[in-house]
Amino acid sequence: MLDEKGFSSLPCATVSQFIGELVEGAGFGLITEEALRDADLHALSSWIEAQPEWSDFPFILLTQRGGGLERNPAAGRYLTMLGNVTFLERPFHPTTLISLAQAARRGRRRQYEARARLDQLHALAAELEHRVEQRTQERELAVQQLHEAQKLETLGQLTGGVAHDFNNLLTPIIGALDLLQRKVSGNDARIDRLIGHALQSGERAKTLVQRLLGFARRQVLQTGPVDLCELLEGMRDLIASSAGSTIELRLHCAADMPRALADPNQLELALLNLCVNARDAMPNGGTLTVAAEQVLIDPGHDSKLVPGLYARLSVVDSGIGMDAPTLARAVEPFFSTKETGRGTGLGLSMVHGLAGQLGGAFGLSSNPGKGTRADLYLPITNERRAKAPDRADQTLAPQVQKLTILFVDDEELVRKGTAEMMRDLGHDVIEASSGEEALGELANGLQPDAVITDYKMPRMDGGELARRIRRERPQLPILLVTGYTGVSEPVLDLPVLNKPFNLVELADALNRLGNSDGNVISLQGHRERRAPR
Repeated sequence: MLDEKGFSSLPCATVSQFIGELVEGAGFGLITEEALRDADLHALSSWIEAQPEWSDFPFILLTQRGGGLERNPAAGRYLTMLGNVTFLERPFHPTTLISLAQAARRGRRRQYEARARLDQLHALAAELEHRVEQRTQERELAVQQLHEAQKLETLGQLTGGVAHDFNNLLTPIIGALDLLQRKVSGNDARIDRLIGHALQSGERAKTLVQRLLGFARRQVLQTGPVDLCELLEGMRDLIASSAGSTIELRLHCAADMPRALADPNQLELALLNLCVNARDAMPNGGTLTVAAEQVLIDPGHDSKLVPGLYARLSVVDSGIGMDAPTLARAVEPFFSTKETGRGTGLGLSMVHGLAGQLGGAFGLSSNPGKGTRADLYLPITNERRAKAPDRADQTLAPQVQKLTILFVDDEELVRKGTAEMMRDLGHDVIEASSGEEALGELANGLQPDAVITDYKMPRMDGGELARRIRRERPQLPILLVTGYTGVSEPVLDLPVLNKPFNLVELADALNRLGNSDGNVISLQGHRERRAPR
């Protein structure tokens, strides 16, 4: 009967065979009551209970006395076990069987359709869950990066503030030592030697402060010709102490090394970053090589630089190296392979950005277990950087004229020490500890020849003080003194003197200030325009 209506059926002689075919797959099951009566039904019951959530397999049970509990008490047992079961009492009409079979098959097809929809929903749910997890990870990463940036910004602000205060401390120290050296020079060789050593230490401290200010981004990019061999030799002790005793340091500079066009302070910071990264890649020690040489960049070079000659500064370590995926992301901001708290992930990106600013390029090559090589390509120049005169060779320029100076600084040690230096140069000095006090002196009738003011002061800084003085006395010469070496916001085109300074630098600044006649003047490398007196 089933075959005639297009049903493909497979007769089974036992319940075990029946279960085996159910496992293979079927549209419905047709079973006789007597086949179940004396059989072990545990396996069949277990299969029914183990169906997936979408499945409710249909059964047609052929009985002798129908499915009512009154006539067939065993029907309740089969109903409980089989679940989705339809009872068909024998004898039956073929049409009835076919009708039940078609209904069972349609029901099973709808279950398959429900399974497909459930699979789609599960896939969508899994994708949504993946997206939520991915977005959550991205958000957590963004929060971590924000925290790292905030920490770096805070560290930069702290470093800049400490460096500014350090410059304030160095100013009276260097000034006083300079005065002492000029007063007692030639009287006692031992005293001369001790003062000279102290002044050399002051100059080294000044260089250290410049590096701190470079880290704090309180210096603008000031490019010029840089002797890389001299720079490497000057950083030897700093690199060695940063690398540690377990790492062998090798410095190499080519004999025909040309000068590179760079900002020496920022270049030192970049080189130190690369050396610290190399040290961290050698936890068990190794060899750190820093080399400078001239290279010819050919067309199609990986650096994508314009073909020509460049200076290449290389930092090579024998450390753990990086695989290709890590190497590809190494210069990304905030990407770091170090454990949490040991790195910001900004060191290499800062070096990469500096190279681009200088018109050069930055390249990395590495292999796991074979170390890493970092190459910083810099443009070269034939210019020569003006060599800073040796302190022993510096002589005071002849005093142009005696000035009455209103000197403003909130730091008492700086104010007293600098005022004493100016008095030693033959000038009259009126001291003020704040912008308000200086304005009060001017309001009371003081007629100075010039005003010298610290730039960074509480309540009223030197820029605001200069603006207020200019409104009343536009022809009065004003000089800004700042502890942020190499930096000052343009304030009325005022000249700038950087802390710490010695007696010669101060005297030169005062002479230029006294000679200002409305033309452009230059102090400490700044070109400024002064109003006529």
